Amino acid sequence: MSVWTRILGWAALIFGLLYFFVPLAGLFEFSLKARRGVYSFDAYAKVFGDPQFQQTFSYSVVMALVTIVFGVLLVVPTAFWVRLKMPWARPYVEFLTLLPLVIPAIVIVFGYIRLYNTASWLPLTGSALGTNLLLAFGYTILALPYMYRAVDTGLRTIDVGTLTEAAQSLGAGWTTILARVILPNVIPAVLSGAFLTFAIVIGEFTLAALLDRPAFGPYLQRIGANKPYEPFALSVIAFAITWGCLGLIQLVSRFQKTTQRPA
Repeated sequence: MSVWTRILGWAALIFGLLYFFVPLAGLFEFSLKARRGVYSFDAYAKVFGDPQFQQTFSYSVVMALVTIVFGVLLVVPTAFWVRLKMPWARPYVEFLTLLPLVIPAIVIVFGYIRLYNTASWLPLTGSALGTNLLLAFGYTILALPYMYRAVDTGLRTIDVGTLTEAAQSLGAGWTTILARVILPNVIPAVLSGAFLTFAIVIGEFTLAALLDRPAFGPYLQRIGANKPYEPFALSVIAFAITWGCLGLIQLVSRFQKTTQRPA
């Protein structure tokens, strides 16, 4: 590698970092100007002390955990069965899991409202529990491309056929194989998909707003229309949550590589 190639590589890296972090630094700096003439964390104190922030953030965290459970229950058995018994179906399953990237969330939520309104055969939108279930299902669909690919990548790193045959030879059923053999071996991949799902749910707006749920995304939009400094503080907080999830994914990936390294 020549000297000029290294210089250009470092220049491109530095330019990318500046392009990304300079606006973020400006955002953070402006969020500290809630008190005239001095820097302070007053905007952050107001945000954390706001009962609506606590309520909406707690609600979104709970919905994220429910969505992760739904995603694991749906994706792990599907990816396992496709890899073990139906490898011919893999392109079709991958195509289906990519559809949420093509179909806008507003189309999904209007379909929910149309099918499950109070005048339909299954009026889920007529109760808080039913609407929460619809929201969790919608979040599961939005996170499906990321969860499926994370789990599928994890399954590629293990010998699914050998593990399944060994478990069956010991008398294990399919539920036991999935819960006690396959899932523990793909836990790092599942956690990667779970962190991405968490980040998606925390910042999602369309589904929660149109289903009228007290989630964190609509709260961000409401406070952004009425407050001068708090929206910038909330943006920094949301950004920190997202990068925290990405950092946890990197830690999980490193742990997976370490555990798979031969002694």
